[in-house]
Amino acid sequence: MIAFVVRRLLQSLVVMLAVAFIAFSLFNFVGDPILNMMGQDATQAQRDAMRELLGLNDSFVRQFVRFVGNVLRGDFGVSYRLGLPVANLIVERLPATLELSFCAAVLALSIGVPLGVYTGLHRHGAMSRFFLVISLIGVSLPTFLIGILLILFFAVVLGWLPSFGRGEVVRIGWWSTGFLTRDGWRALILPSVTLCLFQLTLIMRLVRAEMMEVLRTDYIKFARARGLTNRAVNFGHALKNTLIPVITITGLQIGAIVAFAIVTETVFQWPGMGFLFIQAIQVVDIPIMSTYLVLIAFIFVVINLVVDLLYYAVDPRLRIGRGAGH
Repeated sequence: MIAFVVRRLLQSLVVMLAVAFIAFSLFNFVGDPILNMMGQDATQAQRDAMRELLGLNDSFVRQFVRFVGNVLRGDFGVSYRLGLPVANLIVERLPATLELSFCAAVLALSIGVPLGVYTGLHRHGAMSRFFLVISLIGVSLPTFLIGILLILFFAVVLGWLPSFGRGEVVRIGWWSTGFLTRDGWRALILPSVTLCLFQLTLIMRLVRAEMMEVLRTDYIKFARARGLTNRAVNFGHALKNTLIPVITITGLQIGAIVAFAIVTETVFQWPGMGFLFIQAIQVVDIPIMSTYLVLIAFIFVVINLVVDLLYYAVDPRLRIGRGAGH
């Protein structure tokens, strides 16, 4: 187990370096940050002085090595647009994104898995067909359109929920949360539902397909022949053996929720990291853009490591195979 974790950590380090290199390479060719920072009225001498101050005259390799070294020390540079440390900006926006992603992930799992089990066990039922038809909405419609439709119906027409912002928040140290206020919960409903719909339908369809596949296997038929109850067969044997692909896709989707909350945060003007990233793109704020992508890559790497470790807890064949190999 220790060797496995060490090997995964080394692979993760290589991935992080590759992502940092790609991000830093791409963002150095998307525009001139000096022009966006100083505007058209600045003289060439002022622009050259600012470029020298920011180290943009150095070679690409030197800039990248400096960037990686600063990141390892927790220094992500200074925002070109705001003139503030990027680390402070990320820390300020991180709670909003994590709370939104957490609520979306909980909704997707708590609704998607039961619906997948139900539609898999009652695949010819009228309710199962209804759920499958409804799930096409979450798969087919783009996220921004779902968000706009929810705003139109629940915020504009009915006036039940706010259409933008995070609502009232409470600060606990450096962390800000909307979980402790009524306005915070109301503001969280629409963006959470918007962000979770695609993942919910994906998880539901995956669990349904795996349940139908497992229920046709020989060991399920043997379990029924032994006289086990439907509950014991369906939940003690069938559902347990669908967890491997479900864990895989769920881990990836949780990372995707955090990464692709950009669209939802933009539609709802949610003050999270994704909205900060969109604002940085508009003014070519390279430190913010690079830091965001590196942070998202780190989240994916951590989630994949956790998923690999969960395999050992769910599938005993992996432990037996590794033990036999040693």
